[in-house]
Amino acid sequence: MNQAAALLAILMLEAVLGYPRRWRHPVEAVGALIAAFERRWRRHRGIGGVVLLAVLIGLAIAAGLAIGMLGWVAVVLVGTTGLAQRSLNDHVSAVATPLAAGDLLAARGAVAMIVGRDTDTLDEGGVATAAIESLAESFCDGVVAPAFWFLIGGLPGLFVAKAINTADSMVGHRTERLAAFGWASAKADDVINWLPAQIAGLLICLVGRGGWRVMLRDAGKHASPNGGWPESAMAGVLGRRLGGPVCYDGEPAMRAVLGEGAVPDAGDLRRALRVYRGACLMMWVLVGVIAWAR
Repeated sequence: MNQAAALLAILMLEAVLGYPRRWRHPVEAVGALIAAFERRWRRHRGIGGVVLLAVLIGLAIAAGLAIGMLGWVAVVLVGTTGLAQRSLNDHVSAVATPLAAGDLLAARGAVAMIVGRDTDTLDEGGVATAAIESLAESFCDGVVAPAFWFLIGGLPGLFVAKAINTADSMVGHRTERLAAFGWASAKADDVINWLPAQIAGLLICLVGRGGWRVMLRDAGKHASPNGGWPESAMAGVLGRRLGGPVCYDGEPAMRAVLGEGAVPDAGDLRRALRVYRGACLMMWVLVGVIAWAR
């Protein structure tokens, strides 16, 4: 089985089965390692962050190679743990359902599970905006990027991408405590997601049959060099406005506006989910074409 065919199998299996919620996810072990390393090495600032990154990459490659020796069945089964098509769909659907039913309190609780901003005072538009932004950005981080790196480097490539993404989410924040220590992880995440972010935006625009102008115009406005591609693509496809001011831990944060038009509502969140599912399906087709060509 070639690598593209294995990736197609992983994508299809993960979309159908997802990951058993009662099982601890391997990312939790990576997170525990990062947390322990950060406690011991944060005082070394930038050097400590570089050492953390090197250790994570080395362990990820070693684990991927070891599992690869067990054969393609093991690679496909373990590879499903590195993608989040199903879980992302389920988490955002858990926001869309109560929001469409007018249950704002339940919708706020559900969206708080997938975003870092304050959610207690969000109205319908604020909840829909938060969920759509998370859906678009996570399409890159949780689906396109790991699939891309599996296609390039097999299971070691996927594991490296997930390890870096996890490190960035835990220590890559630009806070006084983590700015120096997390710099290497944040930059590495920017590098590995640069091309996948543009692929994610491209897929969203293709499925949504539009959004190109907004994506090309607004992608660079985003605080993240990569997050702007899928988010502005989704804004353009929906014809709605994303971004704008939010609060984190009670502190207001001014963000650039992506797209134009009204603030999204519950119906737009449903539309975004359909675009997301279509983009995942289109990725399957593209991977299938690569597998057939090889």
